[in-house]
Amino acid sequence: MTASGFRVWVVILALVIVTSAHLNPKRDEKKAKSVTSFVSAKWEATPIVLELAEYLATESSDLFWSFVDGINSLKSSLEDLETDKEIYNACIGVASSLLAPAQLRMAKLALSMHTTSPTVRMFDEIAAQNGAKSVACPTFVSIASRQVCDNDVLRDILKSYNKYDPEEHRLETYLLDHSYPSSDNKTLTAILYGELGSKDFTSKHNILTGYADRGVINYVVRWNVKTSGKPKLRLSGYGVELQLKSTEYKSQDDSTPKESESNEASQANEEEDENDPQNQIDGFNFGRLKNLFPALRTPLERFRRHLSESSEELAPLKVWQMQALSMQAAAAVADAADAGGDEPLRVLASIAQNFPMQTKSLIHVNVPRSFRDEVLFNQDVWASSLGLRAAEPLLLVSGAQYDAEDVDVLALLAALREDIGPMNTLHALGLSKKLINTLMSMEVGESYTWEEYGLDIRDTAVTWLNDLESDERYRRWPSSYMELLRPTYPGMLRNLRRNIYNYVIVVDPTSLASRPPLKLSETLLKHATPVRVGLVLAPGADVALTAAVRSAFNYVAQEKNSNKEAFYFLTQLLHSTQNEPINIEHVKTYFKKYVSWSESNIDAIISEDSEYNFGSQLAEEFVSKIGTNKYPQVLINGVPLWDDGPTPVTASVELLEEALVSALSRHTGRFQRAVFRGELSDMDDAVDFLMKQSHIMPRLNKRILSSEPTQYLDLSGVPASTEFFTEEKVHRMLQLTGRDAIATALPLLRYFAKPGKPEKITQTIWITGDLNQKLSRELLKNAITFMRDSRGVRVAFIPNVDGLSKADQSLNKVVLAALTALDPAEATKYVAQLLEDEGCHERQDCNILPELVPALNRYEWVLKAARVLCARSMKLRAGARAVLHNARLIGPLDGDERFTLDDFLLLERFSSNMYADKLSEIFDKKKTVTNEVTDDEEEELDVSVLSADEMLKAMAVLAARSPRARTPLPAGLRADHSLVDLPPLHKDEAAIEIVAVLDPASTAAQRVAPLLLVLRRVVNCRVKLYLNPQDKNSDMPLKSFYRYVLEPELQFTSSGAAAGGAMARFARLPHAPLLSLELRTPANWLVECVKSVYDLDNIRLADVDTVVHSEFELEYLLLEGHAWDATLGTPPRGLQLVLGSRARTDTVDTIVMANLGYFQLKANPGAWTLRLRPGRSDDIYQIIGHENTDTPAGSEEIQVLMSSFRSHVIKLRVSKKPDKQNHDLLVDNEDVNSGGIWNSIASSFGGGEEQESQDETINVFSVASGHLYERFLRIMMLSVLKHTRSPVKFWFLKNYLSPSLKDILPYMAQEYGFQYELVQYQWPRWLQRQRDRQRTIWGYKILFLDVLFPLHVKKIIFVDADQIVRADLKELVDLDLGGAPYGYTPFCDSRKEMEGFRFWKQGYWRNHLQGRSYHISALYVVDLKRFRRIAAGDRLRGQYQALSQDPNSLSNLDQDLPNNMIHQVAIKSLPQEWLWCETWCDENSKPQAKTIDLCNNPMTKEAKLSAAMRIVPEWSEYDAEVKALQARVRRGLYQAADHEQAKLSAAMRIVPEWSDYDAEVKALQARVRRGLYQAADHEQAKLSAAMRIVPEWSEYDAEVKALQARVRRGLYQAADHEQWSEYDAEVKALQARVCRGLYQAADHEQVPTLHIV
Repeated sequence: MTASGFRVWVVILALVIVTSAHLNPKRDEKKAKSVTSFVSAKWEATPIVLELAEYLATESSDLFWSFVDGINSLKSSLEDLETDKEIYNACIGVASSLLAPAQLRMAKLALSMHTTSPTVRMFDEIAAQNGAKSVACPTFVSIASRQVCDNDVLRDILKSYNKYDPEEHRLETYLLDHSYPSSDNKTLTAILYGELGSKDFTSKHNILTGYADRGVINYVVRWNVKTSGKPKLRLSGYGVELQLKSTEYKSQDDSTPKESESNEASQANEEEDENDPQNQIDGFNFGRLKNLFPALRTPLERFRRHLSESSEELAPLKVWQMQALSMQAAAAVADAADAGGDEPLRVLASIAQNFPMQTKSLIHVNVPRSFRDEVLFNQDVWASSLGLRAAEPLLLVSGAQYDAEDVDVLALLAALREDIGPMNTLHALGLSKKLINTLMSMEVGESYTWEEYGLDIRDTAVTWLNDLESDERYRRWPSSYMELLRPTYPGMLRNLRRNIYNYVIVVDPTSLASRPPLKLSETLLKHATPVRVGLVLAPGADVALTAAVRSAFNYVAQEKNSNKEAFYFLTQLLHSTQNEPINIEHVKTYFKKYVSWSESNIDAIISEDSEYNFGSQLAEEFVSKIGTNKYPQVLINGVPLWDDGPTPVTASVELLEEALVSALSRHTGRFQRAVFRGELSDMDDAVDFLMKQSHIMPRLNKRILSSEPTQYLDLSGVPASTEFFTEEKVHRMLQLTGRDAIATALPLLRYFAKPGKPEKITQTIWITGDLNQKLSRELLKNAITFMRDSRGVRVAFIPNVDGLSKADQSLNKVVLAALTALDPAEATKYVAQLLEDEGCHERQDCNILPELVPALNRYEWVLKAARVLCARSMKLRAGARAVLHNARLIGPLDGDERFTLDDFLLLERFSSNMYADKLSEIFDKKKTVTNEVTDDEEEELDVSVLSADEMLKAMAVLAARSPRARTPLPAGLRADHSLVDLPPLHKDEAAIEIVAVLDPASTAAQRVAPLLLVLRRVVNCRVKLYLNPQDKNSDMPLKSFYRYVLEPELQFTSSGAAAGGAMARFARLPHAPLLSLELRTPANWLVECVKSVYDLDNIRLADVDTVVHSEFELEYLLLEGHAWDATLGTPPRGLQLVLGSRARTDTVDTIVMANLGYFQLKANPGAWTLRLRPGRSDDIYQIIGHENTDTPAGSEEIQVLMSSFRSHVIKLRVSKKPDKQNHDLLVDNEDVNSGGIWNSIASSFGGGEEQESQDETINVFSVASGHLYERFLRIMMLSVLKHTRSPVKFWFLKNYLSPSLKDILPYMAQEYGFQYELVQYQWPRWLQRQRDRQRTIWGYKILFLDVLFPLHVKKIIFVDADQIVRADLKELVDLDLGGAPYGYTPFCDSRKEMEGFRFWKQGYWRNHLQGRSYHISALYVVDLKRFRRIAAGDRLRGQYQALSQDPNSLSNLDQDLPNNMIHQVAIKSLPQEWLWCETWCDENSKPQAKTIDLCNNPMTKEAKLSAAMRIVPEWSEYDAEVKALQARVRRGLYQAADHEQAKLSAAMRIVPEWSDYDAEVKALQARVRRGLYQAADHEQAKLSAAMRIVPEWSEYDAEVKALQARVRRGLYQAADHEQWSEYDAEVKALQARVCRGLYQAADHEQVPTLHIV
């Protein structure tokens, strides 16, 4: 055979070997290994029909009720359908008739994610709270204080609804309840409990809707879900990550079972000594083969690469191979664009989610020079425009930015759903996709809250008392705005000769309530504070007195030529009386000091018609602009200090001063930003600059300036036939939903218009009301006047009259007839004249045009149709007044509330700022906007000729969107090589634009890529993927595998049953490396592992049989919030809150941080009540306001409905009670209870507030993750219990505990007699997160000590899991910390060979510590009371937030942070013997060690397990003892008797004298059993006890015996008791004084003290 033939046979043999390796059953078994995981909710899967109903309710209530009607109208009810798939199809069929295709796909995704299941669960919990589960039938109606199951009984009750008082039979309802559209919430409430889709539900629903349409009941639907025995709800919308774990220090438990090693493994071990590991794959040494057969080098290399890519083991990479990995991954994604479709996204997802396995193929990808140059060019563009660094991600959806590294998928989908509706509306108007995308990327909505709007203070009504820019006393101050950028102490105002701080007070000059703001003004002026002070004298209730004070004020100002002198006169006048109101005589008396004229001249000066009584009209106009008639008012730079609390901020100088400082600090920040950005230069006037800001308005009106998206009407309904608006068919309007009714009426409305050339309409105003009311006539007149004075305005009138009223409706009919019969301009002129003739309707002499008279009677049905429109579409009661401006509902207006012409002007300005100007700019655009990125596809923007109604729809849908910042793409980006542009899949639908900027080798790509793949199937979107890789890497850029759990639609089995649910599945993983599993769930999910056999912190597939499976459960949903002291504008640090249900009012509690006033509480779907914790918090503070709660108007309790998987963040405003203004919330208890000895005695009986148990329990805190450290933890616990005599309670961080540890803890607690509690705290979203699990655990050790434990825990000791305790921890508890909040042990210095590793003795740490010790965090004691008192937790979190921005800082987070803060938060150094560690301490100090810590040794890198058995002799004994207990538990041999024995052991250990008592009792029992016990024994026992217990008993006994002896011997004399007689006489004398009333209080002052002392 020739050599070439031999070579061919070798290759064939190699291929055969490879084939046989693939067919090897053992190898197949090895490849079948995988990791799976899923998350379930705590509740059963909820019915699909209810989830879909709730989803539609979030779209609109009209869609909800249409869906309910559709389900009830099905030929076969849902309960008759057999399979889940049939039910699903039936529900989707009904929904498809209500939703557009794009919306239907979103609904299917929502059903797949079960996004509304918490809402269904919440209603079911509310039903249970109201006793629904105890009612005999599953579907019933709660009405008239009864639960009605029978339909006939229900009809009888409804027929006699007038007999029932709605208030007497009132049922509690919530804002999220489903109220029928025609319901009146002031009538009798009927709540239908049941499950949609059942026949009984349908019949009761039909009965109730008939009465609700008549407006006689308030009909509400709630779900009452029947228990079905379904499995728990499987969740999706989260990620699962497998991180490659460092094995520098072995942390795997050797007790984990391992697979028996196969022959293949043995073979691999034999080949480990080969020189080049990259040439050794599956038994082939390709280096040797290439040398033997050089002619086959190329096919051998191809074959080697194939095996390398298919191998399940990681290939070791050299440093130079890692450098270009990110760029090579990006090039691979860009190359995939040639395949078309979504292949680039699939390649991106594959690379990012399996990056460690992809590296061996990526290193062979060629990166074209043009690709790299374009990436680097674009990175410069990103950096200069958006500050985006290389490899930094960006995700834009319709211009809105989302965190690509931690995508909140629920928030993203909610935003997409919010965008799809408007896009469909705009698409239906005929706008192009490009214009739609431009409009959707437009930033609309308000930038300010109502409290931030201000008033222009450049008004002649303001009397200025000083001027910083011109007054002589301020001339030495600098005038440059750059002074604002100079550093200064926090809260300190800069002495700047500019009027940047303007303090205007509006006071009633006759009211004593004006004293505090006037007094503060006086202080500001006297101390030359850099604040400009202005004064407005508001009109008072007493006209004559107000005129007198105003005249006197003006006279002093003119005569003295000083406003300041006049101000001092007013201040002293109001302070001249004690607390009596001033009168004319007071004014005269005090005014005489300023004039020398006669009494008559003074009377002339202060009279009402005095020449000095000027400015009242100006003041009145200024006050009317503020929008309130409450005085005094304070304006800071024009912005009022709004205060809704019971104690006004102007009630005292102290409160007002604190509020002023807080407000000025906020304004300082705005000025600093303006100066820094160059928006404010020294040439600009400060006041002019302030008054030109967009939040300064010509007047303030809360109805206008506090806009909410829900105020906009939904104009996207499906119009019905216009025949509904005819006399014959008007009754059929009741069958329309609100949105369909308004869509039907829109083209039929008639408008008032100006004469002349038609204008382009930009404002559409609808006025609703009853013209029989004067205020309604005034409202319509003002609207018409505004229309005639403005451009592009049209006005319509919609009568809203009570159909049951017998009042004459002629005036309403005349206006309707004029709009219909006359030309719009003529109708405007005629109706304006009609409204000018005020009172003609009552006089019945209105000028009605003859041509209108015959038609008046025909408009009766129009009034009915308009009433239905107002009730269904606008939710207005009959007769209610409202203004609708571009479909925004403003109202209903209160009874005497006026909406003036100035308010219409304010409304115009507000809408222009929010959206109108931006829309006009886009719609009026004529030129093409070029963009280098898409220049080849650019087309001219549409300038559509929209009708007024179409313009109204466009403005309504765009303005109704939630305000969100939009980020435009920078110009100049290149797109030839590094842009992947995926066009929308549905050409006939509007498309959402998604821009992603990603590095494929990044955590952001892991999360975003699979999400984009799902969105491509659900949302019609155009995806622009800009590749932004790191140019050069110094390490492996991505060291984890990732799976995102999300399915676009529910899955069913072949039999029609619902599939198990979404699951994360990792296949083809490497077997050798150590992996750690992490869940990446939404920030408000509190998830715990409930099932896992294997150690999820240390997964090595080589050691397992097949699948590593784990199951997690959503334990709680987080309720987060921020609390603020409304008076001070600062967080109420230490305020305690409790969240509870109706059954238990204090389920969970928490404490408010100083950091942003943040707090968090754990809850589950249901109705909850939030309140202040009884005790000090409740005594000092009260809640005066709240946002984002579900509290109905008038409710005394704050109600929170947990109804979503999304984050629920509430805001609380609190203030101190009037009599508690000077109380400190975190005052020490000794200060609380101070008040003398009598208070101490009283508190011992009454318990006082927040009575704390004074037990001797030692609280020990520890954390552990992974089976090995949990094993250490159990041994640490045992060592503590063996040496601590006091009762012990362990506190464990629940977040990372395995199910196995949680299972064994109850048995250990019984066995060894201790208590334990699992604590949990979710890392706040605003605090910089740690990606690594170990660093996260370190953070939990130190960052949340003040909020992690219940508030009654005062001291806690942290003990590391890998520590052995050899002393009684009571010593540590009793140790005096010297005022420090915590005590740590310093690192040892005695082991000299480790000197080179003592980093704290050199560099930064040496300089920072300044001779202080560097402390170790393995053991520390915390005085939580002191810790909270000095806000140590808030300080540590603030410092952490600053330092953690640098990834290289805080290497050892848990100990670096407190050591870094040692100068701000003191550390008490514990005695060195409290922590011994072999790494740092020598052997001579070991015998004195009270604890031994198994520190890592950077020199030997010895595994923890072997170190434990070597260093600590007793460790193995403890380990064996715990294992024996575990074995008994596993075999079911653990009995209750074991627990009794454990209690005995604990008693003997904790109480030293217990054994003596036990022996004594046993001896007594023995004597009794043997019959040796006599009565005399009992007497002797009593004597013995007396002598033992009472030391003085023997003395008393001897004295009595001596007396007895004297009596017996007859030696006792009467004189012996004379002394007693003296005491007796003294007592009798006291009694006599009391009886005669001569006893005084002063008599007993000395006595108690003497007796007590």
